[in-house]
Amino acid sequence: IMILVGLLFIFLAIKYEFEPMLLIPIGFGILIGNIPFKDAGLQVGIYEQGSVLNILYQGVTSGWYPPLIFLGIGAMTDFSALISNPKLMLIGAAAQFGIFGAYTIALQMGFEPNQAGAIGIIGGADGPTAIYLAAKMAPNLLGAIAVAAYSYMSLVPLIQPPIMKLCTTEADRKIVMAQLRPVTRFEKIVFPIATTIVISLLLPPVTALIGMLMLGNLFKEAGCLDRLSDTAQNALMNIVTIMLATGTGLTMKAESFLNYQTILIIVLGLIAFAAGTFAGVVFGKLMCILDGGKTNPLIGSAGVSAVPMAARVSQVVGQKANPSNFLLMHAMGPNVAGVIGTAVAAGAMLAMIGAAK
Repeated sequence: IMILVGLLFIFLAIKYEFEPMLLIPIGFGILIGNIPFKDAGLQVGIYEQGSVLNILYQGVTSGWYPPLIFLGIGAMTDFSALISNPKLMLIGAAAQFGIFGAYTIALQMGFEPNQAGAIGIIGGADGPTAIYLAAKMAPNLLGAIAVAAYSYMSLVPLIQPPIMKLCTTEADRKIVMAQLRPVTRFEKIVFPIATTIVISLLLPPVTALIGMLMLGNLFKEAGCLDRLSDTAQNALMNIVTIMLATGTGLTMKAESFLNYQTILIIVLGLIAFAAGTFAGVVFGKLMCILDGGKTNPLIGSAGVSAVPMAARVSQVVGQKANPSNFLLMHAMGPNVAGVIGTAVAAGAMLAMIGAAK
């Protein structure tokens, strides 16, 4: 059955171009990971210590790849919108409501606290962070959590617009926001350094994610590290994506994936993601009321971590209501805040619950 699932992933990626950079290596990893080497008494494939497949597998289960992915994300991310309008950080924080809401529901459904924490983080729509936390707290659920997280990341343009329209009026969606103030080079350089120090001191378990995210951003903003920034954005990002996606497929073995828990995880992930979007838009609406109609509530949906897809959805929905509306840069503020917020939420889970033994 899992071999058929792997073939389905590859088919969807090639035929319909559904997230091919992820689904093809994940699907192929599923094929390799479900060849019954161990049942045949052969310590080969992913079970052969020191082999390439075993190292790829260990890279996922040990949480090596997500921080490296974050290095590339940081090098591609512009924090100017957030620096220019720091209150947008609050929207990014509000959108994390779905994480803790799903955590509570998962506890009520009988999941262990460490499993519930790993499931809840799907609500942030951040694949690398979800894999990182699952590897630390619930390795047996890693495959299902990875599939759910990346599925909802790719389905952002389908899931978010109905929720956004439900929570806003036509007049809300037409609001044109004032142009952001210019951000100095000094501010752009100080931001990643200060953010790393503050968050790492408050939540040491998340230092690897935040540190690499901000190091990549410092490469971008320093102005004298163009080669490193280019490598992080392109070559390194592509290499680690291959390793992460293939390794994720290797973890999706039949005995841990084909069970009732997988269905529950996918459903809870959807609830978490929808709740996070809802909370972000509602908080954006509240901010709009408090500042006298200067904030378009649609940017609240970008508080989840799917960068820059969630920000683009805010732009598309806003332009449908008002063709002269340009929300992309404003939405990037809560969007990048969501990346930081999801990493902070993961650190809080690790600090409160602890890594699985």
